[in-house]
Amino acid sequence: MLALLLAAAQPAEPAPAPDCSYDLEAMLALDRNAFDQDMDGGWRPLGMKEGCEIAAAELIREWRHAKRDHEGILYWHEGQMRAFGGQTDEAIALFRLTYNPPEFDGDFGWNHYVSGTIAFLEGNREQLDAAIARLKTIPEAESSSFTLPDGTVVKMSWPPNLNVLEAFERCWGKTYKEAYSTEACAAPRS
Repeated sequence: MLALLLAAAQPAEPAPAPDCSYDLEAMLALDRNAFDQDMDGGWRPLGMKEGCEIAAAELIREWRHAKRDHEGILYWHEGQMRAFGGQTDEAIALFRLTYNPPEFDGDFGWNHYVSGTIAFLEGNREQLDAAIARLKTIPEAESSSFTLPDGTVVKMSWPPNLNVLEAFERCWGKTYKEAYSTEACAAPRS
C-alpha cells in the first residue's frame, strides 16, 4: 500500500514537447497571401498545433522582418498566436498596431473589434461591452459576401467579428484561447 501511495505522489512524466519545427527558407519564399491567407499553408498549420502558438508567432515575426512587410493583419495574427500562447502583454502591444485611421474604418468596425479584444485581455468588462455596442451600430454593407478562390460565395455574418466579442463576453474570465476557440464560448446559450 505504501508503495502505491509513493508511486502516486511522484510527479507524472511531463508530456513530450510538440514538434514545432518548420522550414524557414520555404516559409520566407512565400508571398504574403500564401504565407498568411492560405488556411492550409504558411504559418497556419504550425499555429494550429497545440503548444506551437509561440513558435507560430515567432515565425510570423521573422517573416514580417525578412520581407519588410508590416501590414496590420500580420501584426494581428502574430498577436493572436501570442494571446493563444499566454503572452498577453505582447499580444496587446501588437493588437494596438492594427488600428485603422477612422476614415477607413467607419463601414467595417475593425477598430471596435480591436478595442474589444484588448479590453477582454486587460480584463476591462466595461470597455468590452462598449466595444460590442459600438460594433452593433455598423450598418450592413451592400455586399457582405466574398468569393473564395474555388468560386464559393460566402456570406459574412454582420457586423464582422461581433461573434468573437460576444464569445469573449460569454466566457469572461477564461483565457483568450478558451474564449476564442471553444464551442461553449462560440455558441449562444439558450
